[in-house]
Amino acid sequence: MKAIKQLKALAGTVVIAASAMLAGCGGSDSADGALKVGVIAGPEADVMKVAAANAEADYGVKVELVEFSDYISPNMALADGSIDANAFQHRPYLDSMVNDRGFDLAVVGNTFVYPIGAYSNKISDISELKDGARVSIPNDPSNEGRTLILLHNEGLITLRDVNNLEATPADIIENPKNLRFIELDAAQLPRSMDDVDLAFINSTYSVAAGLLPTRDALLVEGKDSPYVNIIVSREDNKEDERIAKLVKSFQSEPVEAKAEELFKGGAVAGWK
Repeated sequence: MKAIKQLKALAGTVVIAASAMLAGCGGSDSADGALKVGVIAGPEADVMKVAAANAEADYGVKVELVEFSDYISPNMALADGSIDANAFQHRPYLDSMVNDRGFDLAVVGNTFVYPIGAYSNKISDISELKDGARVSIPNDPSNEGRTLILLHNEGLITLRDVNNLEATPADIIENPKNLRFIELDAAQLPRSMDDVDLAFINSTYSVAAGLLPTRDALLVEGKDSPYVNIIVSREDNKEDERIAKLVKSFQSEPVEAKAEELFKGGAVAGWK
């Protein structure tokens, strides 16, 4: 996976391995009173480092980043009090997790839209997709539905209900190209490209793998996508002033500039 240049100057931000954090007991209290924020390792974490530096410089709020490599653990850690907030998901995914697991979580701010795109090592145009092609897609409920809706809108499949944000391949009623779907964890999708004809990858992972939505995607969501990512807290700490200051620090020009540097047009500010 393509290495992302680390931000050297942000000494005030401490990055903690998720495995070490989760191995501890008790709540999220930090020795220095820092706010613990869960992020996905990679470029999204680098963007949050800028917000964390802003929070300390402008408001005196120290932020510790807790890095995760999957989409399940950040909400579990938030719900059990191991962290204070997280920033990695869009609202349909949060709603799905809340409905499935009963988490008492709250949305406190918007971050970016990271559009899903379709990438291939085997074809250069979507019109070249052959009958029976193998297509890898995210296996989490909302991102899988998001991908299938994109395929529906492109006329490659027909869904029973295009408004069903949690559609699965079982909801496809027409599949004229007999596409074969392989459901994978989002982090595995870039590595699947040699084994499939088409892979649908979120910008979080595509950019880290050297794939840019504006340059390499054969299909990509538009900038008006409703899947804006969000900053999430628990209901019991959503009024914490440190969280409000983190949101203000994130929704800033330096953060937007860092996202543009890393995502090359693959991250669209969701707070404007």
